[in-house]
Amino acid sequence: MVVLNRIYTKTGDDGTTALGSGERRPKYDLRIAAYGTVDETNAAIGVVRLHLGDARELDAMLGRIQNDLFDLGADLAVPEREGKAERLRMLASQVERLERDIDALNAHMAPLTSFILPGGTPAAAYLHLARTICRRAERGMVELAARPEEPVNRAAIQYMNRLSDFLFVASRAMNDNGAGDVLWVPGQNR
Repeated sequence: MVVLNRIYTKTGDDGTTALGSGERRPKYDLRIAAYGTVDETNAAIGVVRLHLGDARELDAMLGRIQNDLFDLGADLAVPEREGKAERLRMLASQVERLERDIDALNAHMAPLTSFILPGGTPAAAYLHLARTICRRAERGMVELAARPEEPVNRAAIQYMNRLSDFLFVASRAMNDNGAGDVLWVPGQNR
């Protein structure tokens, strides 16, 4: 359990922040940026949830995802190291749950015949925004994982990859299961 009695500690005034292991890193460090962008994804999903109306099933899915994103941030905040006690890590079962949710949402939609422009309903537009932030978080995690001294849990990367797919499908669900999607028309304005 986390207990926060004081919100400000002044320990970051020197431009560093602590990982979950206690190690201090510059605030511009790639690991800090990666879990900061995961947090930004979570905040964008919070905005989405304000615009869902009566889409209770999707709201429940997004609530689970928001909790998972905190798990993912905790995973990134403590780098995997050999010989260290195991911390909270993302699991393949969380990725599999996202896949089941994607399949459930997608089952009601016609196949795509065009790329989709972000838009339609407010909820769909915000889901697209969350998707693009999610993709940025994923890119940062992949870049971090490419460094031999910066291990990243494979399930965490897979989760973010599936999450962007989920957010895309969820945007179509909020656009009347794709009937209200805004389609890209190549070369339309030439």
